Amino acid sequence: MAKKEEKSKVVLEREYIIPLRKEFQKAPKYKRAKKTIKALKEFLAKHMKSDNIKIGKYLNLKVWEHGIKNPPHKLKVKTEKYDDGLVKAELFGAPVEKPKEEKKKPIKKEGKKEVTPKKEEKKQTEKTEEKTEEKKQPENKPEENKEEKSEEKKEESKETKTEEKKPSEDKKEVKEEKRVLTKT
Repeated sequence: MAKKEEKSKVVLEREYIIPLRKEFQKAPKYKRAKKTIKALKEFLAKHMKSDNIKIGKYLNLKVWEHGIKNPPHKLKVKTEKYDDGLVKAELFGAPVEKPKEEKKKPIKKEGKKEVTPKKEEKKQTEKTEEKTEEKKQPENKPEENKEEKSEEKKEESKETKTEEKKPSEDKKEVKEEKRVLTKT
């Protein structure tokens, strides 16, 4: 069996307001956001006593929000130090993202494969498409028969349009006649 990954535990959790203005003023304007990130990491390395530092998504977005030339002057940061020495820093008040759970793959049975619902739907649509194509394709008959059928259909449609409204019994008879004509 595969070994289960042991989750590291949070050893230390702190919140800091980190001043950044003095640090990024030391760099030229076109490098200020980069210098801010370096200053963040240096501050956290000093205060959390670890060199393994990861900056969160929302903290990074906040630093780069106004471009490379205008980083924020100070940031409120929530930090967590794990027992393996890893320090994760995230913007204070940022939403917490849950780790994604791995989806279980269907178990293959001997001789037969399990089919997922999506695959079944695709197969059904393919079958219906094949049936409709078969219906659309005319049978292999001479072209004269086709012309005769189309003429008959035109005549029938003209007759039904010209006829006046009849009681429901007459309509049933007309429908039955159409069915008989279409079958032959």
